[in-house]
Amino acid sequence: MFYSIIALVNNFARVAFGLRKENTGLPGSRTFQVVRFLAIFLLGWAMLPTVALALTETPQTPESIQPYLNRVIQRVTEFRLDNGMKFIVLERHQAPVVSFVTYADVGGSDEPDGKTGVAHFLEHLAFKGTTRIGTRDYQAEKPLLDRLDNIFDQIEAAKTTGNQAEVDRLQAELKQVEAEAAKYEKQNELGQIVQQSGGVGLNANTSNDATRYLYSFPANKLELWMSLESERFLDPVFREFYKEKQVVLEERRLRTDNSPIGKMIEAFSEAAFKVHPYHRPVIGYTKEIQNLSRRDVQQFFDAHYVPSKLTMAVVGDVNPAEVKRLAKIYFGRFPAKPAPPNLVPVEPPQTETREVTLHLTSQPWYLEGYHRPAKNHPDDAVYQMIGSILSDGRTSRLYKSLVEKQQVALSADGESGFPGDKYPNLMLFSAQTAPGHTVDEAAAALRKEIERLKTEPVSDEELLRVKNQARVGLLGSLDSNQGMAELLLEYEVKTGDWRNLFKELDSIAAVTPSDIMRVAQATFQPENRTIGRLLPKE
Repeated sequence: MFYSIIALVNNFARVAFGLRKENTGLPGSRTFQVVRFLAIFLLGWAMLPTVALALTETPQTPESIQPYLNRVIQRVTEFRLDNGMKFIVLERHQAPVVSFVTYADVGGSDEPDGKTGVAHFLEHLAFKGTTRIGTRDYQAEKPLLDRLDNIFDQIEAAKTTGNQAEVDRLQAELKQVEAEAAKYEKQNELGQIVQQSGGVGLNANTSNDATRYLYSFPANKLELWMSLESERFLDPVFREFYKEKQVVLEERRLRTDNSPIGKMIEAFSEAAFKVHPYHRPVIGYTKEIQNLSRRDVQQFFDAHYVPSKLTMAVVGDVNPAEVKRLAKIYFGRFPAKPAPPNLVPVEPPQTETREVTLHLTSQPWYLEGYHRPAKNHPDDAVYQMIGSILSDGRTSRLYKSLVEKQQVALSADGESGFPGDKYPNLMLFSAQTAPGHTVDEAAAALRKEIERLKTEPVSDEELLRVKNQARVGLLGSLDSNQGMAELLLEYEVKTGDWRNLFKELDSIAAVTPSDIMRVAQATFQPENRTIGRLLPKE
């Protein structure tokens, strides 16, 4: 389980931020992920080599691939339980396997002030079991868990009064009680059950926008998934809480505190967003993680893990009628609850250039970001094409200019949708400065390419290239049940309808050079700009 944050640039995101399910693929384009998947999925479904050849050589009109889109759409079944929980089922009978994704419409943006990291912490604890899974005797274990919470409260009170001797005594007592509670724990029993039953890929990730739980099973284990997944969100026990808190704190140290680029990202986000919670790290701030209690996690769970905010995708060798029958039995047990009000504040328009500079033991980096609208905005496809033209791979303008031609940077990348895309976010670009050059040189070269989009129409040939590139993409990389499950859920929750996933090709095809120039002129303005400089410590 890894906390998630949208990758800033490919070459350091894996080190700095870990797994990101939402925006993988070539740097800078979520659209590439989606459209590649569509092209691959449709080609595999139709099994027609002529279509594959056509997609790689010529742009396709919406009419030419619509029959294949229709075949996929016709195999999708959706239903909603009486308690508000929704299921999306896609039949794919090529192999006797099924992928499951539980999408909780809650992430770091939903955390209350002073409780950063609670969404990600909850994700970790969701693997610790229930009153029946993960314990040898819950009736004997529960009093010890409650006692641990009481000791933690006493430790916090002693810290407030500055009584260090009492803090030390209580911390020793807490470890002693933890050891007693551990006698009743069956560590990782959920994972063992999944593995012994042929399951693979048991994992989860948390972003600013959502939390996702996923794994795959043989097709004959559908009911086992229903049982396990329903129970862990109906009857969770957040055991091993204080041990797991140290795991989260170590994760924070590894990915942020001991990472220059991690510190830069955190400072940059705080500068770019003044009101919206996108300015906070998903992992949370150290002090606030330390202060989290099991009560805080339970309250957050009770408020946000309500049926109407949980959507399940089931993709693979399944019978939709059987999925619905079992879902009513297992997930129908969840009582209906009202969803909490959306209290996420709206980020006001930026009115002047913002800058942040850090001096750390690091290679120099330059970051430049511009506010852009949310994923469900009509111009989303235009923003994705702008990101592709500027920063997608070695054929992009930034790479060719900054890295190959001018050699002022070792890398030049971008991301459209940082650090999330459920709400208005950033189009972010970065350059790692080459030896012998300064961040100011990299900034000037980057800015020149951005300004070109505002003043020079993109050629039909270049636009056609990125559109074709989007259709073909990395063949095979997203042709999976799990990939389709995740994308169906993303579009269902963030755009209101999973069918919008299959309209993405139309949106890309409709983008024109005038659209590119119009959006670039509106977006790439000095007052909408945030600049970040990571400079070596002298």
